[in-house]
Amino acid sequence: MLSQLYIENIAVIEKASIDLKKGLNVLTGETGAGKSILIDSINAVLGERTSREIVRTGSRGARVSALFSSLSPGTLSKIQELGYDTEEDSVLLQRDISPEGKSTCRVNGRPATAAILREIGGNLLSIHGQHENYELLSPDLHMAYIDRMEADTSLLSEYQKAYFHWSELGKKIEDMRIDESEKARRMDLLRFQAEELESAQLRVGEREELSELRTMYTNSEKIASGLTTALLSLDGDEDTDGAVNRLQTAVDSISDMVRYLPESDALAERLRSISYDLEDCAGEIRALFQKAEYDPRELEEIEERLDLLYRLGMKYGSTEEEMLSYLENCREELQTMEFSDEILQKLEQERTETEARMQKLALCLSERRKKAGREFAAKVKAELTFLNMPNIQFVVEQKHCDYNSLGCDRIQFLISTNPGEPPKPLARIASGGELSRIMLAVKTVLAGNDRIDTLIFDEIDTGISGSAAHKVGLKLREVSKHRQVLCVTHSAQIAALADTHFLIEKHIKDGRTYTQVRPLEYEERVRELARIMGGDEITKLMLENSAEMLKMAQSS
Repeated sequence: MLSQLYIENIAVIEKASIDLKKGLNVLTGETGAGKSILIDSINAVLGERTSREIVRTGSRGARVSALFSSLSPGTLSKIQELGYDTEEDSVLLQRDISPEGKSTCRVNGRPATAAILREIGGNLLSIHGQHENYELLSPDLHMAYIDRMEADTSLLSEYQKAYFHWSELGKKIEDMRIDESEKARRMDLLRFQAEELESAQLRVGEREELSELRTMYTNSEKIASGLTTALLSLDGDEDTDGAVNRLQTAVDSISDMVRYLPESDALAERLRSISYDLEDCAGEIRALFQKAEYDPRELEEIEERLDLLYRLGMKYGSTEEEMLSYLENCREELQTMEFSDEILQKLEQERTETEARMQKLALCLSERRKKAGREFAAKVKAELTFLNMPNIQFVVEQKHCDYNSLGCDRIQFLISTNPGEPPKPLARIASGGELSRIMLAVKTVLAGNDRIDTLIFDEIDTGISGSAAHKVGLKLREVSKHRQVLCVTHSAQIAALADTHFLIEKHIKDGRTYTQVRPLEYEERVRELARIMGGDEITKLMLENSAEMLKMAQSS
């Protein structure tokens, strides 16, 4: 449940810390006092979109934090899956918003994103506002309510898997059924491209090797000159001894001294080893001479081959790997088109089998919805009877439609508020007050299937008063026995039934507007109920009526 809500610099709220309780928490206050700001603040800390206008004018930034405690095992598991530790079965969500509109989010003090706040918040709290009443007017959303009657969603998931596979197969079949003349043109192009690439006999790394050879051959004169100089330095010529001969002379001289100077033997061996290395180097230089030799026609062939690879690269890919991959794709597409009739037949057979399975699953889904719809309608009608709508007919209309991602059903809610009148779509019949009570009935029926611990109702009393408002309050209190309920209301009948009553009040100081939220004691509650019923001028009789209302509410 939501244990504590802290708000700082949100619109007219400079600072407010609200300690919420179990059961039914009611918030009341004059119009414009800031009740909607509380809802906006909660939406913000749950990761919903915000704007910089929400930040109090002149402040350095806004902050909202919400502490949720006594979390369910499923919610704790979800938070841990997202990588956040939980202590004492609680979680602290925080969001800071700058005057520029940028925000910083945290979960238990660790950085998070708005998306993570939304994902966690979806398991913690549900806000029902006036706009949600009007969602009832859209038949497209009615099926979701019926599907929520079933906790097991595996059948719908299995159907959707079959449906999307069936749709994908249909697209493949459609792509294969191309015009024969277009098919012939495409096959001719593929054959030409494949033959052009195959005749080139591509080899990975060939272009790099040829480029190195071309560089060597075009610089052959420089290479020959350098190798000649190096070889002369080692081997010498008719007039000059090279390094190899001179080093051999040094070896011989040192070797002759070994009998007189034994320690010179190691030096002689070292010089002899160097001599062998120099001879090896001279041999390698001669080998390089042979490698650098070439026929001018070979350089011409290299240039032609590189030019071919360049032209192919412009059409089929910049590297040999890309060109070979293009060739493989050509072959595969050609094979598919050459055997298209056989492949098409297999695809059509697979789609027929998938369609049969999809239809079977859709039928099972439809039957389940019929059963759930009957149960849902009966329970909603019972709730509405309690909520002072005893003569209402509530029907879940289910019709067959084309297959789509949700099955083959079109579902909408029908009502009749007057005896003898046939049920008609909600959008054509229900008033604002009736919509509020219908939505409360729907929420009550679905409450057993929801894992949400905290429900917020924003002005659910719209369009109702008197006995109907009292019944709505009783229903809210009934729901609050199993989960925490917060209700923003203008109804004294609902407020009187609260376990905890908060007052939202606004005052002006030094030309600026401030809003504060505080819990009310018994006497303050009596006065607030009188204000709601009678306005600013509160009489002794009004206070007595309020006290009586509060006494009756607490004993009911």
